[in-house]
Amino acid sequence: MTMTTDEKYMKEAIRQARKAYALGEVPIGCVIVYEDRIIGRGYNRRNTDKSTLAHAEITAIKKASRAIGDWRLEGCTLYVTLEPCQMCSGAIVQARIPRVVMGCRNPKAGCGGSVLNILQEPAFNHQVEITEDVLGTQCSNLLTEFFKELRIRNKKEREERREQENCGSCDEKQMEKTGSR
Repeated sequence: MTMTTDEKYMKEAIRQARKAYALGEVPIGCVIVYEDRIIGRGYNRRNTDKSTLAHAEITAIKKASRAIGDWRLEGCTLYVTLEPCQMCSGAIVQARIPRVVMGCRNPKAGCGGSVLNILQEPAFNHQVEITEDVLGTQCSNLLTEFFKELRIRNKKEREERREQENCGSCDEKQMEKTGSR
């Protein structure tokens, strides 16, 4: 089976998402392509950078703008593993990116059609063409795997804290019995 151009670049976005995963970040990745060349890459780094703005799309837009030498990214295509949020959708519209290719939908916060559709809001001076479900299963599975591992890790940490708290009270009871206080 031959890989399409959209699949080729979505695989690159997935590579970026894996970098986020390796940092313990929600695995979201993005690349921006101009004239069949990647000019911007980004992955989620909100916790690492302690910044609300450290989304994959924002990072990729900054890098692409530097590469082109303009804030307008006309003629570019943005590939992202998860449907953009309201902030990123707004930035995409502001950057005049004509096309967004999404891996999977974000039913809780997506603004490319799930919760809102900022990308195609007719009242704005720019609307974006959307292509969705490109390698969607791979993108979705990566997120599912991450959150499953996160729940397991969080549960284990809660259990360890409870054990430490219980052991702390055991030590206090032991000291009371022996009069070591």
